[in-house]
Amino acid sequence: MEQNKSKPKAKGATAREERLKAALKANMGRRKAQTKARAKVQSDVSNGDKT
Repeated sequence: MEQNKSKPKAKGATAREERLKAALKANMGRRKAQTKARAKVQSDVSNGDKT
């Protein structure tokens, strides 16, 4: 019998990928919120509004 050369990922590697995926998703959410807030401030300034 021939052994399968490709080994399945270790539990640690899978857990790491899941952590990285969650961190990336959270980071993207923060960046989107930051961009939206900056755009609002920019539009308020261009309209002459003061907050």
